[in-house]
Amino acid sequence: MTNILTKIIEDKKETLKLIKKNNSIDSLENRTKELNAFFNFKETIRNNKGISLITEIKKASPSAGIIVKDFNHLNIAEKFIKNGATCLSVLTEEKYFLGNLKQIRDIKKNYKIPILAKDFFIDPYQVVLSKSYGCDCILLIISALEGKQIDEIYSEALKKDLSVIVEVHDQKEAEAALKYEKALIGINNRNLKTLDVSINNTISIFQVVKNHKGPLISESGIQNEKDAKYIYDKTGIKNFLIGESLLSSDNLEGLMGRFRQIIQ
Repeated sequence: MTNILTKIIEDKKETLKLIKKNNSIDSLENRTKELNAFFNFKETIRNNKGISLITEIKKASPSAGIIVKDFNHLNIAEKFIKNGATCLSVLTEEKYFLGNLKQIRDIKKNYKIPILAKDFFIDPYQVVLSKSYGCDCILLIISALEGKQIDEIYSEALKKDLSVIVEVHDQKEAEAALKYEKALIGINNRNLKTLDVSINNTISIFQVVKNHKGPLISESGIQNEKDAKYIYDKTGIKNFLIGESLLSSDNLEGLMGRFRQIIQ
């Protein structure tokens, strides 16, 4: 199988070349100064005593294809917030997930909630770019980064007062993530190279990261409250990034309510 992650990264490099031509750092900094609705994503998660639901807004994915046919990011955001979302994750990658950063800007104009810019960050420039649209947190995928890339992007994000989720997929990556003490660690149950999913990935990796100072998040493949409770019972992790199962649910209110009831 083609390494999907590698293909996405190669295309992202080309996309960034075009964006940089039309958007200088200075112009992005000036645009950011005009915004006044930033929130502390990390502390919102940390201070939440119950289940934290980071609900994801995305139109499509390489694994599922089109997820939401009549896609309206504002309507989805409203439903998630109404039903108790702790934070939002907005998929901003353009080609494979059909997202864009403007969705974050639109949501922030209407709602006061921390937002993760879910994308494939490979350049510190993207930190400034994403914040200029109003994001509060970025995602760094260890398997997508080489050498000192992650250190540079992580440092830039902290300088810009953004929260950072460092995403891991295996125990080796989890060990590498421990050095990022101010980050949240996201354990992805989906292998981005093969797209295979197993929620037991969270269980096995937890042993490596359980003493990390920042909040831990289980990501992807969580279909229902039973999956979430299984993870919580095995690890104590109570923060979940959930997208497709919510987006495709016929009873969003009921499903989100059941997720929140895991901790009584």
